[in-house]
Amino acid sequence: MTDDPQNVPGKILVGKAEDYIYLLLRYGNRHGLVAGATGTGKTVTLQKLAEGFCNAGTCVFTSDVKGDLSGISMPGNSLKPMVDRAAEIGVPYEPDQFRCVFWDVFGENGHPVRATIAEMGPLLLSRILQLNDVQVGVLNIVFRVADEQGLALLDLKDLRAMLGFVSENASDLQQRYGNVSAASVGAIQRQLLVLENQGADKFFGEPALDILDLLKPDIDGRGFIHVLKAEKLVRSPNLYATFLFWLLSELFAKLPEVGDPDKPKLVFFFDEAHFLFDDAPKDLLRAIEQVVRLIRSKGIGVYFVTQSPLDVPETVLGQLGNRVQHALRAFTPRDQKAVKTAADTFRQNPNLNTADVITKLNVGEALVSTLEASGTPAMVTRVKIAPPASRVGPITAAELAEVQESSPFKGKYDQAVDRESAFEILQKRTQDRTSGAPVGQDAQGGGGILSQIGSSLEGLFRSSGKRPSVAQSAIRSAATSAARQVGSAIAKEILRGITGGVK
Repeated sequence: MTDDPQNVPGKILVGKAEDYIYLLLRYGNRHGLVAGATGTGKTVTLQKLAEGFCNAGTCVFTSDVKGDLSGISMPGNSLKPMVDRAAEIGVPYEPDQFRCVFWDVFGENGHPVRATIAEMGPLLLSRILQLNDVQVGVLNIVFRVADEQGLALLDLKDLRAMLGFVSENASDLQQRYGNVSAASVGAIQRQLLVLENQGADKFFGEPALDILDLLKPDIDGRGFIHVLKAEKLVRSPNLYATFLFWLLSELFAKLPEVGDPDKPKLVFFFDEAHFLFDDAPKDLLRAIEQVVRLIRSKGIGVYFVTQSPLDVPETVLGQLGNRVQHALRAFTPRDQKAVKTAADTFRQNPNLNTADVITKLNVGEALVSTLEASGTPAMVTRVKIAPPASRVGPITAAELAEVQESSPFKGKYDQAVDRESAFEILQKRTQDRTSGAPVGQDAQGGGGILSQIGSSLEGLFRSSGKRPSVAQSAIRSAATSAARQVGSAIAKEILRGITGGVK
């Protein structure tokens, strides 16, 4: 046992009450909540927890919506409040910095993060586009037709081309799939234009993010801290929330079951978590609840960071075993309800009036309840949060460039790749019709060996009696590009079951 309370094996120091309060690493995958009003210390608590997981060898993925979390990549700047808090709770203040990788959906302040249209799926894409039920139905038809014809949906121009193709062939498709109105297709096209104007065209495409890159530890055994620069992204709340949920779904689909490991493989901090649940359709809420419930057995811990526990549905809130509640205000009836909800969700301490204390916590103080060794929640305790060892506050543009220069993923994702997909194939079909060549055949005739492989795979899937899914389409796409692996495509089938993809 070490004399330093900050370096106890198997534990992360959260802060001090009468005794030191720890989060047990073995229960780090039991999820958590960091809540509190603006300015009460949530970001500093998030930073402290991220450092603890990193030191234990667990990688962290967190969004930075205000730009003030980037300091975790630099040594602590010995701010007086931090030094004083360390002395107050009896721990040494020793500045430290952590290996960070910065990501940015728009590619401006970090490595670009990309996903394909097919990976996103019709349910999540419908939410980004804010489609109504009829338009969602049309989008599902588009994905289904693309599946059946082996047309890979990678980027926005592929989706536009497929919408045009479905609209042009609406009369032929109607008997099998139902009505496809020009008005619905037009509405989806307009929403795609809005999305493109927000910069989302940079998000959809290849090379897509390899989720397993987020789990690779540093050479010194500590975990990387992956920071999503989201100051711009959060201005499009639907895109922000849907992207992060897609990331969770990808982790769920690709990682094997590990039960309850000694420490998590990855801890995922979801800042501004209310964006995930606001106005989410019932199907999506069910998918979120299911992913959160099941992903812990993959060794993933999910920590929601938000202002009020009311921002998180009860079905999800009940799955969050580690809780840090900073101060709440009680000026309005909703505020008062939030205080009561927060107080009621803790295991009560007979020596503490939880509802009263929540409104009187100082900055840097919180009510904390983590899981005990038995796996049951500890009684709620008023805690002074320990200070982080890294810098509190943002870094400069020059410092950011320096961090990215040493990134292990430098050059892997920075250049977009535009391979043949639905747009190019449909364009070629149009040219072939114009020139009189048989549609669907290559220069040698007969459709080419890759087309034959794709047809054989389609026949294999049809033989099972099930309609082909987006995942199965991904396998067919593997026959036309070495970039796609059959194994990962099969994993997509699991993801489609969670996120509502076409089956």
